[in-house]
Amino acid sequence: MEQGEAAPPAAAQNKVGKEEEEDDLGYRLFPERNKNPQSFLVRSLFTYHNKCQVMLRMTLETNPYAQLLLEAMKQSGCTVFNDRHFSCENCDACVGGGFDSATSQIVLCQNNIHRQSHMNRVVTHELIHAFDHCRAHVDWFKNVKHLACSEIRAANLSGDCTLMNEIARFKFGLKGHHQTCVRDRAIRSILAVRKISKETAEKAVDEVFGACFNDLEPFGRIPHSKTDARRAFRDFQNRDRYNANL
Repeated sequence: MEQGEAAPPAAAQNKVGKEEEEDDLGYRLFPERNKNPQSFLVRSLFTYHNKCQVMLRMTLETNPYAQLLLEAMKQSGCTVFNDRHFSCENCDACVGGGFDSATSQIVLCQNNIHRQSHMNRVVTHELIHAFDHCRAHVDWFKNVKHLACSEIRAANLSGDCTLMNEIARFKFGLKGHHQTCVRDRAIRSILAVRKISKETAEKAVDEVFGACFNDLEPFGRIPHSKTDARRAFRDFQNRDRYNANL
C-alpha cells in the first residue's frame, strides 16, 4: 500500500471482491441481473420488452427445437415455466442471451434480438445449457471444461452452425466446416463470459470436443434444419412411449 492511501473498510473490500468475481463470470454483460425488477406496467410500456415476449411465446409454441428441449426437461424433472424461467432484459451489445445457473433463468437480450429466427436460435441455445444444468452436475463457475462442453453442445445442436447461418456470416467451407464452426463459437462464448486467455479457452474446448460434440441428447442427431428437429421431436416422443410400455 502506498503511503497516504487509506485502506477501504471491510465491507467495501468485500463489495469490490464480489463485483470482480461477478465480472469474471460474465454478469457485466447482463446489467439488469442485479437490479430490482420493474413492475409489469412499466415493462409493458417498452416496445422492446413487448416484442421480446411475443417472439418468445412464438418460439415456445411453434419451434420444434425448443419444444423438444422443453419436453426433455420436463421428463427430467425440470419443468420450464415461461414467467419463471425466462427474462427479457437489456444487455451488452455483444450478446443475445445467457443462462443464469444461479437462478435457473434464461436471459433474452431484448435490445439485441430483433428477428424471430434469432429468438429461435437464442432460446434453443440457452435451453441446451438449461438441459445440461438439469441432467448433470455442471460446475459452471470453477470448471472451464464443463462450460466448454455445454457451449460445444449448444453450438452443435441449436442451429447456430447451419449452412445458411454461416453463409449469412460470409463464412464458407466444405469438409469439416460444421465442426470448425462449433469449435469457434464455443471458444467465443467462453471468452465472452470468462476472463481467461484465448489459449486457455481453446485448450478446454479441444480437450472435451470429441465427447461433447458426439453427445447429441436429447435430439439423438444433429438437427440441421427445422425438418430435422421435427423428426427428432417425433422420435423423442415415440421413444418415450416405447419406454413407458416396457
